[in-house]
Amino acid sequence: MRIVLVGPPGAGKGTQAQFIASHLSIPKISTGDIFRANVSGGTELGILAKQYMDKGDLVPDEVTVAMVRDRIAQPDAVSGFLLDGFPRNVPQAETLRDMLADNGQAVDKVLELVVDEEEVVRRLSGRRTCGQCGRIWHVDFDEGRDDVCDDCGGRLFQRDDDKEEVVRHRLEVYKEQTEPLVEFYEKEGVLAGIDATGSVEDVTARALAALRPA
Repeated sequence: MRIVLVGPPGAGKGTQAQFIASHLSIPKISTGDIFRANVSGGTELGILAKQYMDKGDLVPDEVTVAMVRDRIAQPDAVSGFLLDGFPRNVPQAETLRDMLADNGQAVDKVLELVVDEEEVVRRLSGRRTCGQCGRIWHVDFDEGRDDVCDDCGGRLFQRDDDKEEVVRHRLEVYKEQTEPLVEFYEKEGVLAGIDATGSVEDVTARALAALRPA
């Protein structure tokens, strides 16, 4: 089964991707993992991507696509995979469709993790990171949380990208760049919306239920 996972920041894509892929015994493929593997491995694509990453620029679509093409051609992905973080826009989705079609394949299902914008803001802006051990706590989910890490006694702080104004900006970027994917895959007839609120286990169960007809 070939699955694409989409959803806004804070929807829990990384966690759900891991659980779903493990349950289906298929590899979880994220662009972040692909970039790190190519950069650390010193591949030609990795060297090229690092030039953009070091300058803080987005890696061009053609480089990202080439990395994904190499990754899904590996033996462990022959019977299926779960893509997390790719495609990010409609042109990438069209390229993926054509790429798979060349091998007589197609995306079987696209799972959209649906969560209210204010819930996303609460999830992300409430996070606090320990400056000593790096553990992440939450002002709402970890009751009685103050400014000290229970694990090591380090001071907790709010990362810049967890500040409310930054989170809201990230959501706007998502709407502009990634939400058109929802319309694209809805027209393709493979989209399934998943309520991403509640426990991790509940969300995973909903996702797996949506996959059964496929």
